Amino acid sequence: MLYLDIRLSHVCGLISAGVMHASLRWVLWDVKDTLLKVRASVGEQYCKEAERLGLSLSPEEVDAAFHQAYKQYSSRYPNYGIAQGLDGQSWWMGVVRDTFSQCRVQDPALLNTVAHNLYHNFCNAENWEVFPDSKAALERCSSLGLKLGVVSNFDSRLEAILQVCGLRSHFSFLITSEEAGVAKPNTAIFDQALQKCGVHAANVAHIGDHYVNDYLTPRSLGIHGFLLDRKNKNNQHNIPSEHRLNSLKELPSRLQQHMD
Repeated sequence: MLYLDIRLSHVCGLISAGVMHASLRWVLWDVKDTLLKVRASVGEQYCKEAERLGLSLSPEEVDAAFHQAYKQYSSRYPNYGIAQGLDGQSWWMGVVRDTFSQCRVQDPALLNTVAHNLYHNFCNAENWEVFPDSKAALERCSSLGLKLGVVSNFDSRLEAILQVCGLRSHFSFLITSEEAGVAKPNTAIFDQALQKCGVHAANVAHIGDHYVNDYLTPRSLGIHGFLLDRKNKNNQHNIPSEHRLNSLKELPSRLQQHMD
């Protein structure tokens, strides 16, 4: 609570100094489930690779095993285990090996092969679906004179994924949680982004689909946070309607309200 009080005091200080009325200059973006999503279920994609290696498994069983392994690894080794000496690739390969081990695949060499292949497969465009409103929203924001950056809880593959999905050229910089060493909702990852932007928080907006990571956290720093709620499933009642979006089509007009 003390940390949050300090942050709120900082924001109040900016308001009194008139900084909060500064014109918007940058927009920061979350990526997964904001600009793009995994095309098929994890179970289906994992089973497709397993079948190529001679294994026949149920997508439903693999999907359930994945979610269990992912939860365990996220708890034991948060943010790809950076603090414990891991990296994104070793973390994900561990998740994949544990997933298939739960599905009675025990051959160590086979587990390593499928884990290696799947890690690299997810750099392919065929495994990702860009939302229909993403490119137009990015182009419109740029046409308004805004600069764009990425702040995402993702591993180091993100740049390659954005490249093959045709989105990389829109962004001046990318910050992933693996490379930053911290993950949202830790405000330090946004502090790194603000340093790259070179402006006050009041000159920056952030858009994403997670209430805490992409709305509350940036707003605690004085960044204009917007919550993308495509399916209208977020039941938080304390979000003003002007901060909530059902589509990225709505974003440029919201941003214009914070521009000179």
